[in-house]
Amino acid sequence: MATSHPEWYDPARSVPHLVTELPGPKTQEVLDRDNAVTSPSLPRAYPFAPKRGFGSTIEDVDGNLFLDFNAGIAVNSTGHGHPEVVTAVQEQAADILHYSASDFFLPIYSQMCQALADSAPMSEPTRVFLTNSGAEAVEGALKLARYATGRPYVMSFYGAFHGRTMGAVSLTSSKPKYHAKFGPLLPGVIHIPYADPRKVAAGEQDEATFEALDTIFDHDVDPQEVAAIFVEPIQGEGGYIVPGEGWLAKLREVCDEHGILLIADEVQCGMGRTGKMWAIEHTGVEPDVLLSAKGIASGLPLGAFIAKASLMEKWTAGTHGSTYGGSPVPCAAGLATIRVIQEEGLLENATARGEQIAAGLREIQAQHPEAIVDVRGVGLMLGVEFATPELMLAVEREAFERGLLLLGAGTSVVRMSPPLVLTQEEASTGLEIIAEAIAAAVASQG
Repeated sequence: MATSHPEWYDPARSVPHLVTELPGPKTQEVLDRDNAVTSPSLPRAYPFAPKRGFGSTIEDVDGNLFLDFNAGIAVNSTGHGHPEVVTAVQEQAADILHYSASDFFLPIYSQMCQALADSAPMSEPTRVFLTNSGAEAVEGALKLARYATGRPYVMSFYGAFHGRTMGAVSLTSSKPKYHAKFGPLLPGVIHIPYADPRKVAAGEQDEATFEALDTIFDHDVDPQEVAAIFVEPIQGEGGYIVPGEGWLAKLREVCDEHGILLIADEVQCGMGRTGKMWAIEHTGVEPDVLLSAKGIASGLPLGAFIAKASLMEKWTAGTHGSTYGGSPVPCAAGLATIRVIQEEGLLENATARGEQIAAGLREIQAQHPEAIVDVRGVGLMLGVEFATPELMLAVEREAFERGLLLLGAGTSVVRMSPPLVLTQEEASTGLEIIAEAIAAAVASQG
């Protein structure tokens, strides 16, 4: 892992290190300005105003140092300010900031596409389209699925989060507020049950997904009219749910039986987060299309959908495009991100640190069996499900006040998605704070 660091960062200093009460005075100024001019639709978790970061440390505008178990919602995969990513961005910015790959042959665009194609979990040749975000990758894959199959219906899962643009939010089903007052949504979208985390934890057979599909195919929609099923190999916003063994393989079988495309949304769970480049690799299942964003460029706006070449070659020039998608600077960050993940042992580190944190969380669970329902996850994609939403929010806040950044998911899950450069010492520190935060939250809830 990289050892060079910016001048402000002192590797010998203990983190977290809080020098003001929270929020501090400069953060309060940010909050006041924000409350006056920004859209109130933005769902802020707690009063945190970041200024700069390095590795798994992030400093707020008041000089408080936090240990980051968020990574900007699983975005800063190589940590904050990784020297190789920063250098790649600076060098590319000095050459050319932007030229549209939609109408011209931008060299770095095809280089980024090649890097993703080389990593794709498909045995067939693939082609790649670059976007600005995960939601745009979902939108593009949705268009491709309907165009290539000629079928009108698509399916996704209860608890799914695929984005907030119109097609993506129609697929999303994690919270009703994402749909409220935006209807009518995209027609032809059908939701079905995802894997049940309680049955997974108990090792029980989970047939709800396939029973629902049977019912829908028997009574509502001919499977020959279904273009695609969108699935998160590990559900993110829905509560960091890991399906049981064989669940995705059975879903693949259903798709194969009816000529339905299987589209793996790895916007949150991909790019090394689970200890493999793509989460679906843990299952041995091959998708027809794979979606990526978030961690793909260590924080710059970049997304992608990777499709089997035989599928993507069905559409023609002008059927899809993007002015900014695959712009030079994000592509430079993306290429550097892939190199760092592959060459600096971040896949292995995600596995090791994930096992360390998961073991520690289970020890904490044993101390609070009535408060903690489940501990689950793979690699550095870990969730702790609490008995109530109120307890989850209390833990999130108690951790923040101790200098650890966590974030909720689902209705009562605290998710942990730290940078893949997280060290053993940082993981231990995080566990200590989590234990304190949970104890304080449990006590406060009576």
